[in-house]
Amino acid sequence: MENTELWNNVKQPPESALKKITGGRLSGMTDISPQWRFLVLTEQFGPCGVGWKYTVDKLWPESGSDGQIFAFAQVSLFTKDSDVWSEPIPGIGGSMLVTKESAGLHSSDEGYKMAVTDALSVACKALGIAADIYMGLWDGSKYKDAPKDPPKAQDKGKTEPTLKQTLYAMMEKKGLSKEDMTKFGTFVGAKTEKDLKDFIAGFDAQYEAWKAEPGDFPPDD
Repeated sequence: MENTELWNNVKQPPESALKKITGGRLSGMTDISPQWRFLVLTEQFGPCGVGWKYTVDKLWPESGSDGQIFAFAQVSLFTKDSDVWSEPIPGIGGSMLVTKESAGLHSSDEGYKMAVTDALSVACKALGIAADIYMGLWDGSKYKDAPKDPPKAQDKGKTEPTLKQTLYAMMEKKGLSKEDMTKFGTFVGAKTEKDLKDFIAGFDAQYEAWKAEPGDFPPDD
């Protein structure tokens, strides 16, 4: 496997796996579905316990301000490649056990579970899972600040041909002689823009008539 093959396979989560955070200190950030991470691990390595696994190495609380209590977790993620388990990929995450709210302190019985989920997301970052979100490149539907396609080389400096250039090109394409081209130049110089547009519109018909009955071409007024 190329060094960045796995990274490139898992770096871009689908829009269905993303949720915009609309409140609190993280407002405007993007929340990524934990189940999507597990799906990606399963797609890349196989079922949990067979192709990938993790251990919860440590759980501990930390006191915060105003009676709040944090829950922290340390995990190790392992993946298997050709029947060989990887070295542990560490992750530390946190959540709240006790939170201060307007009505007072609120306890959560899911603090450690959410801390473990957060720790796993940190470990998954090292594999490149959802990397484009963390790097600020992807918003779920399009790449941010994506460079515009550079202009094609043949388009650089390209300008629309003038009416005279268009007519000369048409004459050259028909294989007219230098003498005819010289007469044509005199003809063009004496015509208004409207006359030239009309002549271009009827050029093929006039040319075919001239071939059938040679005479002056362009026609004399």
